[in-house]
Amino acid sequence: MAVTRADVARLAGTSPALVSYVINGGPRQVAPATRARIEAAIAELGYRPNMSARSLRTNRGHALGMVIPDGANPFFAELSAVIEAAAFARGYPLFVGNAAGDPGREQAYVRSFIDRRVEGLLAISSAWETGIADACEQAGMVLVALDRIIDPARCTHVLCDSVAGAQQAVDHLIGHGHRRIACLSGPHVSTAEDRVQGYRNALAAKGLPEGVIVRTDFGGSAGYHALAELTAGPNPPTAVFVTSDLQAMGMLRAAYDAGLRVPDDLAVVAFDGIEYSRYTRPGLTTMVQPARRMGELAVDLLLEQIESRTPDPGIIRLDAELRTRGSCGCSDEF
Repeated sequence: MAVTRADVARLAGTSPALVSYVINGGPRQVAPATRARIEAAIAELGYRPNMSARSLRTNRGHALGMVIPDGANPFFAELSAVIEAAAFARGYPLFVGNAAGDPGREQAYVRSFIDRRVEGLLAISSAWETGIADACEQAGMVLVALDRIIDPARCTHVLCDSVAGAQQAVDHLIGHGHRRIACLSGPHVSTAEDRVQGYRNALAAKGLPEGVIVRTDFGGSAGYHALAELTAGPNPPTAVFVTSDLQAMGMLRAAYDAGLRVPDDLAVVAFDGIEYSRYTRPGLTTMVQPARRMGELAVDLLLEQIESRTPDPGIIRLDAELRTRGSCGCSDEF
């Protein structure tokens, strides 16, 4: 026989209503001593709430949705894993949709999650103005954005401070004596734009001219093929700031194939801090995004807003951390 709330209430010496308040977090407060008895009874009996019944009452499925722009990108894979673990620890399964760089596919996933009545959505947008905020607002669904700007006036954003992080990365190259510094940017998304702005800020603060700025995709192949354009001309750069680790890893291979020594002929600093960046040769100096903190904070904020039914628009920016390795000229100890 399945254990019921009435069984929990009998063992705890209280009412089924109070058991419900503990399980659902309200609507009434429960005295600490009573809550402790109820939680002990739940654990002893192995009680599991009937989520199907809850879904019928709330008109929402007990799950969260997430859309990411590229499931093959290790940074998004790492962030998704953090979010899945955080959601699971809080009692929510997570459904993930991979937009694969296609805004139309992203919109289809968002509609699918809305149709399935997930309780809230976490989103890393694949491009500017994809309509995620509009769709969630019309459906009455809570939305939290990560990594990229969607609409700060309508939803919470949890981002890495890419402007400050990029400025720190370029300052580090300047500290190594570089004066001709190029930039390999990503596609037209807020993350790439912010990192280019940080690059410009660092050069301007030191009175240095901007170098070549090349815009391409975030992948390794794009980084590989961008090297020729970045180093063309009579005065090629001695260093490059790269807006993603994957691009930089492709560029390191291109530099090797072109006979360039890194960092002697060309120093490289990137942004993201994916696990694989430590295994390049030389190791990749990079700004490490706080993926764990970003993911756990985003889940907590989403669940708080689901519970309060009150959105909290705005932007929370977290600091990146410089991880030095051999690609910039620092020690390359593993």
